[in-house]
Amino acid sequence: MATIHARLERAGLTLPEPPAALASYVPAISVSAGRLVYVSGQTPMKDGAPILTGRVGHEVSLEEAQSCARQCALQGLSALEAEIGDLERLRGVVKLEGFVACDHTFTQHPQVINGASDLLEELLGESGRHARAAVGVPSLPLGVPVEIAFTFVVD
Repeated sequence: MATIHARLERAGLTLPEPPAALASYVPAISVSAGRLVYVSGQTPMKDGAPILTGRVGHEVSLEEAQSCARQCALQGLSALEAEIGDLERLRGVVKLEGFVACDHTFTQHPQVINGASDLLEELLGESGRHARAAVGVPSLPLGVPVEIAFTFVVD
């Protein structure tokens, strides 16, 4: 079976540097005797700056928001690897909590967060499938269009 890093490479993807906390929290924390890892909300960043800003359905298209969600997933995996040391310990994705900056008329929150969900399933197969929430909010940190928090199970 190919390693997660090999699957990332085959998809033309690389994990970014592990994200630093932007406020008073930790990027990831292990609980339940180290079997569960909660990764704090990830926003789509590159080189310490937001990839995009704005609300989905206005300044940001659905496709751009899906791409931002994919970046959030890559950052989530990077934060996980920083917490557990070896990404091959990952056994599955338990849950995603997705937030989409939009106004009250936008209704495609699930399609936005599919950007992350589809990538995780592509990389991990059946163990990448997960429970999920996808909700709209009026704003997110730094003006980004998407934020996603993750719960992973590891051994």
